Amino acid sequence: MAASSDEIFDALRKVKFPGFSRDIVSFGVVRQVEIIDGQTVVTLAPPAGTPDLVDKITPEIETVVAGTPGAAPLRIELVESKPNPAQAPQPAASGHDHQHAHAPKPSGPQPIEGVKQIIAVASGKGGVGKSTIAVNLAMALREHGSVGLMDTDIYGPSAPILLAAEEEKAQVTQEKRIVPVRAHGIAMVSMALFVERERPIIWRGPMLTKLVNEFIRNTEWGELDYLVLDLPPGTGDVQLTLSQTLRIDGGVIVTTPQDVALADVRRGVRMFKQMHVPILGVVENMSGMVCRNCGAESDIFGRGGGARIAQELDLPFLGEIPLNPAIREQSDAGEPVVIARPEDPVSERFHQITAQITTQLTAGGKPSTGD
Repeated sequence: MAASSDEIFDALRKVKFPGFSRDIVSFGVVRQVEIIDGQTVVTLAPPAGTPDLVDKITPEIETVVAGTPGAAPLRIELVESKPNPAQAPQPAASGHDHQHAHAPKPSGPQPIEGVKQIIAVASGKGGVGKSTIAVNLAMALREHGSVGLMDTDIYGPSAPILLAAEEEKAQVTQEKRIVPVRAHGIAMVSMALFVERERPIIWRGPMLTKLVNEFIRNTEWGELDYLVLDLPPGTGDVQLTLSQTLRIDGGVIVTTPQDVALADVRRGVRMFKQMHVPILGVVENMSGMVCRNCGAESDIFGRGGGARIAQELDLPFLGEIPLNPAIREQSDAGEPVVIARPEDPVSERFHQITAQITTQLTAGGKPSTGD
């Protein structure tokens, strides 16, 4: 009996996207499979920026098709990659909704269905502890409702490490939608859930855009009160994609006290302004070092710079987080300090910051521009 196109399409799920645990079907590389003139025609849509992808996966495709009972000889065709319409919710096409079946899609940044508030955590430069702040804020937000965390730092994803989810791999539903990993009571997606550990990510902008859109529009977030976005440092393709596609309810800027870091706060402020995102405020990280023995704080990096730049730019100053051994130890252990040591004073600071954030969001955010 001849193999059907559906059988071959499903069989191609055995072929992994190079460097990922996900297969080429769920990544949208396989556009369609047809049986034409006694041949199995597999149409591939390789993403932009992957010139050698087809050469890498063709031998595996040949093996899979040849190993499918009744499959006709293989012919591979290529088309330009386009967005997969199955990734976006489609209006109903039956009953009284038929007239809306072909209604135009909304333009501009859109919310995520089921997610009430989206908070972006950003920094003008790397090395300021932004991801640690984002993860602990997400943990503290659990007191205010259900929480998700989207790690959009594609080149340096760290959320799985901070949440002890390094060995986890994301699952995909039959509808090809991503199922977030559950860690410490929150839903989380990250590039690290799809790629082999310690494998470098060497991607051009179009691939980053595609993956971020997958996280936004093709993930089963469910019902969330808050979704925290851990943005990459600086400005770039990810931020541009978010600004064009996602409605963000508020942004938090993380800095350290030094002047060199504070200079980058202005860049972060301008980025949020261009993204039309209300700025919820500034957090100063590494604000003093807490002595393990006596508990005293030493201002090894200076202090108060975050408050000064916030005042200068007419932004709320959300608070200071010191260099505390507890934060480092719990981060290394994958147990955020907010949940591992709730009695520690630094945990209380995170709760105070999140209280200010939720208050602003409830009031509609402060539409600061930083001018």
